[in-house]
Amino acid sequence: MKIVVLDGYTENPGDLSWEGLETLGDVTVYDRTSYAEDPVIAERIGDADVVVINKTPISRETIDSCPNLKLVAVLATGYNVVDCAYAKEKGIPVVNVPAYGTQIVGQYAVGLLLEICSHYAAHDAAVKDGRWEHNVDWCFWDYPMIELYGKTAGIIGLGRIGQSTAGILKAMGMRVLASDKFESEAGRKVAEYVDRDTLFAQSDVIFLHCPLFPDTEGIINRDNIAKMKDGVIIINNSRGQLVVEQDLADALNSGKVYAAGLDVVSTEPIQSDNPLLTAKNTIITPHISWAARAARQRIMDITTDNVKAFMNGAPVNVVNG
Repeated sequence: MKIVVLDGYTENPGDLSWEGLETLGDVTVYDRTSYAEDPVIAERIGDADVVVINKTPISRETIDSCPNLKLVAVLATGYNVVDCAYAKEKGIPVVNVPAYGTQIVGQYAVGLLLEICSHYAAHDAAVKDGRWEHNVDWCFWDYPMIELYGKTAGIIGLGRIGQSTAGILKAMGMRVLASDKFESEAGRKVAEYVDRDTLFAQSDVIFLHCPLFPDTEGIINRDNIAKMKDGVIIINNSRGQLVVEQDLADALNSGKVYAAGLDVVSTEPIQSDNPLLTAKNTIITPHISWAARAARQRIMDITTDNVKAFMNGAPVNVVNG
């Protein structure tokens, strides 16, 4: 069994091991391969049986160029970079890692909110610059301090990660609303289900934890922002395309949206003309919510199990079945 990993570096920059996959076959690992359609992708797959990817696209053309390909294993939950329908047509399962980052992504989302509310990094820098040492008062603050207790959080997408975030917020004394197509008893334990317009109208903070589907693409847009409270805070560490970035930048600059904490943008790596780079009160981090070593180890372990299950004739975590 030949296995090719096309973009392994972000999953394993050297602190993990490919040993699990190596027990299953002949493994070739490339740190990076083009994130755009490129003949090199097919060349590197060659006659491999299994291709393991993170963000490298697997298109119809690539599939046709690799007639020996039998499995596409994605080192992530999202799989929009794969032409899943065509892979299914060709009898190629596409498998993903659905639940590796539930806790860390929820933790990171709340961390973005806490940084907005208290500006830890800015005040730390101020102290180390000598401002506290030379201050006439025993304390100082450069930004408004926001208490979250008693405020209302709205979560769009109350799956595993949304529920993790909701649990943290409830522990902090917040009221939690949620909008999701599929309501569950587990969700009702941590949030109150409402329609989207109610969530927009009542939330002091809005979290995006939903997948990127046609009905969620651009959900943060001019019209929906107008339905929100003045001074709302928006947190997105799900998918950048959930946000119409110019509309959010305009709302930040006008003050309609008080602040945004973002770990994702529409085009990654971020482009220099992204309007959010210069928007007021915006924190942007480089898509790292998922990147704790413990979470990446789970990705590695589940991917190995996915390949093993396929080899045993009983594939799991198939997204195009």
